[in-house]
Amino acid sequence: MEKVNLEDKFKQFNDYWSPKIVGDLGKYQIKLAKFHDQFVWYHHNNEDEFFLIIKGSVTIHLKENNQEKQYELKEGEFFIVPKGVEHMPVANGVAEVLLFEPATTLNTGNVKDEKTVSNLKRI
Repeated sequence: MEKVNLEDKFKQFNDYWSPKIVGDLGKYQIKLAKFHDQFVWYHHNNEDEFFLIIKGSVTIHLKENNQEKQYELKEGEFFIVPKGVEHMPVANGVAEVLLFEPATTLNTGNVKDEKTVSNLKRI
């Protein structure tokens, strides 16, 4: 058991879109990531995804029933993307984000590209 200071953890890395594991809760992991600009469109077949904005702001773009929706998230707000829903986070500048998701969750979901991180670092 140990206390975790999010500000200290965010200071330990500068790369974008590469989540870092900061805790485990059963079969779930608590991850931190820095977002910058636009990510990729993707979905998770089996996992829901929780985004909590710690610093900055992020727009979550969703494609659902052939319509695109956008949700603007500010500091202290969170959003849960249900499994199977195609989405794309876009940071307005740089954002610091806490992710809470099953340990099996791949950052790019069904997409494999240069932003895919298969082996997450623990900090």
